[in-house]
Amino acid sequence: MPVVDVQPDELRRLTGHEDKSDEEFKDDLFALGLEFEGVTDDGAFQLEFGPDRLDRLSVEGVARSLRYQYGDARGVSVPNTNDPDWTFVVDDDVPDERPYVTGAVVRGVDLDDAALDSLIQLQEKLHATMGRKRAKGAIGIHDLTMLKGDVLSENASGNSITYTGIEPDGDTFVALDSNDELTPAEVLERHDTGRKYADLVSEYDRYPAIYDEIGLFSFPPVINGRRTEVSTDSRDLLVELTGTDQWTIDRMCNIICYALAARGATIEEVEVQYETGTVTKPDFEVETKHVSHDRIETVLGVELELDEVIDLFERSGLDADAELGEETVYEVSIPPYRVDVLHPLDLVDDVGRAYGFNELEPRYPDVGTVGQRHERSRLEDAVRTSLVGLGFEDLLNFHMISEAENYERMDVAVGSEYLGGGEPASITEPYSEDYTMLRTWVLPSLTMVLENNTHRAYPQDLAEIGHVAHRDDDENTRVAEARHVAAVLARHDATYEDAKARLAALCRDFDAELETPATDHPSFIDGRTAAVVIDGEEVGVVGELHPKVIVDHDLELPVAAFEFDLSALA
Repeated sequence: MPVVDVQPDELRRLTGHEDKSDEEFKDDLFALGLEFEGVTDDGAFQLEFGPDRLDRLSVEGVARSLRYQYGDARGVSVPNTNDPDWTFVVDDDVPDERPYVTGAVVRGVDLDDAALDSLIQLQEKLHATMGRKRAKGAIGIHDLTMLKGDVLSENASGNSITYTGIEPDGDTFVALDSNDELTPAEVLERHDTGRKYADLVSEYDRYPAIYDEIGLFSFPPVINGRRTEVSTDSRDLLVELTGTDQWTIDRMCNIICYALAARGATIEEVEVQYETGTVTKPDFEVETKHVSHDRIETVLGVELELDEVIDLFERSGLDADAELGEETVYEVSIPPYRVDVLHPLDLVDDVGRAYGFNELEPRYPDVGTVGQRHERSRLEDAVRTSLVGLGFEDLLNFHMISEAENYERMDVAVGSEYLGGGEPASITEPYSEDYTMLRTWVLPSLTMVLENNTHRAYPQDLAEIGHVAHRDDDENTRVAEARHVAAVLARHDATYEDAKARLAALCRDFDAELETPATDHPSFIDGRTAAVVIDGEEVGVVGELHPKVIVDHDLELPVAAFEFDLSALA
């Protein structure tokens, strides 16, 4: 989940609630679903966000949500825009892999240190989330006064910049945090940021580039030029975004424009001139969705008056009109910065948050039975207790993971016969490239935990009972699901025998017969790996992790591990 630093003093100023204490803000933020994670050295709140509300990746977005929560703002707000004076000309030479561009001109923004820090943080958090680490969308923000636009024609007074493609060893420019004139290829080889993002464009025949009349000033998605660097003295900005998906970069642009408008800036449209025609950006179109009154009441479990529902929508930053008929249906207007509203249940969630989930009274379902623990849950608890008794620390990781973590870093091929090699159940439109599929096994999650805790004391003996899934056309849902038991022992003397001994003790607790015939698995060392056979059925693997896996996870100690299907102990 993204963690964003938010200065409480900025919240007070932007919300107009100067009298709010830090503790009051923490309570109010928690009601919005923002979890307090700590305080930075300079006193900023560290807030963990759900990946859906990307409009809250800045203090301006958080303050906007609080103002709605406090009732200081209501309904959909769309910034006024001035007519375009700048044109983005999209040239024929633009790389086919990155054909889309959008942007805006922002005038009269007051960028003090806090505002500039917030803008930079918002830019980087959007890169990491919607932008898929700049692969899907990248943002460039420039000091407009340092640009000189080409005049499109003798009859046109406006300015233009050109989005084009250039040879890797083409024109030179001075990149941010550099003093040297470098070609794009040299930036990828010699500049720290260039090396970090080189993989995004290194396979292109021509590299993306943006020119004004003076010359090259931006090399998206890698780095901007130093000439147009934004500072606290900047008052007029040019925002440009390039990417592989028009919808994505348009929404990223909207979030930035709303944040700057909250600082008192004026948004000015730009024209984007493609071969096929000219479009005006930013796209501040207000979308609509529908949800029935009955569905709202059924999901939330409360009875609401029509006027009350409309009021709750407005306190969520939405507008709603009731359409009366056999059933009451609300036509809900959604502002351009809300990229998360994809389904009527998202609207119900907004109504519930505005109503206050703490105000909902718990009640028994209107059914003839009372719930009790499932047998599978009883088994999980028993196995978990045994694992803790064997010295393992119990973990609960996300069920979602990325293909790279699940397969590549564990040296397992997709579709292979090995444990963890099943075809992935992937997410069609994931919010983050870190969570693109349901994991096919649990060990990648445990090795990631080890990787993130190399600064902590050893030994680290970790275990998890968790959900796994893979594609299976024989299932009704075309996805086979299971619960797996996995454990790792990270210590200087960890061996196959250590992992097998713990596994054998666990099986004895459940009167299960364990056999461990030799086998092979690419994540484990040959000759130090065995199949886990419980009561005659092969259900997992045990062994010592391969040095390649250990090095890829920056681990400096041996790791022994096992994983098997929980149902084998039933």
